Amino acid sequence: MQALALAIIAFLLYIAAASWQGLTLARRVAPQPMLVRGLALLGLLCHLPLVIGLFGHDAQVLPGLYASMVLISSMAVALLLGISLFKPVLGAATGILPLAGIALLLAATVPAAPHSDDLPPGVALHAISSLLGFAVLAIAAVQAVLLGLQNRALRHHQIRGIVQALPPLTSMERLLFELIWAGMGLLTLAIISGFAFLDNMFAQHLAHKTILSLAAWVIFATLLFSHHRLGWRGMRAVRWTLGGSAVLLVAYFGSRFVLEVLLGRG
Repeated sequence: MQALALAIIAFLLYIAAASWQGLTLARRVAPQPMLVRGLALLGLLCHLPLVIGLFGHDAQVLPGLYASMVLISSMAVALLLGISLFKPVLGAATGILPLAGIALLLAATVPAAPHSDDLPPGVALHAISSLLGFAVLAIAAVQAVLLGLQNRALRHHQIRGIVQALPPLTSMERLLFELIWAGMGLLTLAIISGFAFLDNMFAQHLAHKTILSLAAWVIFATLLFSHHRLGWRGMRAVRWTLGGSAVLLVAYFGSRFVLEVLLGRG
């Protein structure tokens, strides 16, 4: 019951922060980055006890579907807040924070199955790099959506609203590729550590995740190479980013959703 109460409070704080940032993008209210960060930070403080609870006595150490949702959403919020101190990524809060709140609510209503095994260091490295990589690329996906909206507005000569609220197009695009590079580094580490420390990355319960993660890696690698050598940018970069993120989303959650929710297997 306490977990659900914390999840509800975090959800409301996340929605409040995202709503203000959304109104800022729509030029309905003045920018208040400290307010947005403050509300999101309070939400994260309510979020963290649920994260810590995953690693308590008899907790499920190796994340399942709902545990992964709690971990990834907390990482995405924490990374967003940290990066926003140095880079103009706070606009992504309009997408990241509501998704984090919804994920937290869903996870808080479903108890995780106990699992008392300790996580070996190599497997822990794989798990952490996987979750961090997904979190960074999730922020990149929201950044791509904002970049797409900005591109579309400029093509239609709409210079008010979101165009005025966001940084210049070149800055938005540069930030997108910085996020993709960071996410790719973490995803590469996750794949290498998986092959190095997991018994069989193509075992039945891991095959879908492995194949789709490799496919997402190829998509992002192609985008980065083509951006550097062929000058890919604009809407093409947006589409490839969203495509790679969608494949990664299915890789991380698709098979777990089928097994744990639809088929009821732990």
